[in-house]
Amino acid sequence: MASLQLVTLLVEDYDSAIDYFVQRLGFDLLEDSHALTNDDHSKRWVIVRPPHAVTGLLLAQADGDEQTAALGRQAGDRVGFFLEIDDFDRTHERMVASGVEFVSPPRSEPYGKVAVFRDISGNRWDLICRD
Repeated sequence: MASLQLVTLLVEDYDSAIDYFVQRLGFDLLEDSHALTNDDHSKRWVIVRPPHAVTGLLLAQADGDEQTAALGRQAGDRVGFFLEIDDFDRTHERMVASGVEFVSPPRSEPYGKVAVFRDISGNRWDLICRD
């Protein structure tokens, strides 16, 4: 059986994105190494992942006008990412205290407690705790 290992997330700057995902969201930094693009330009291979998760994010610094225009709109301003946690109140409080921008207050839905936040690039995420 195959598994989804990485999803690319465009960011404006590697170091700011690493700080955001590691310090504010509590992700683990799995890799930060030098790499080359297909046309031999220097880049970094940066992978972050929530603790104990299988799928990680490949943070990719936007390169060129088309990628820069897509920053924060990778899902067309819909919620495109879902961070499932096991203690909503504790995690939400920690994220608010660390400066994460929530765009909606927590609410209860049939599938659990949820609140929408924006990442460092402006992409919308659900913070969700299933009941």
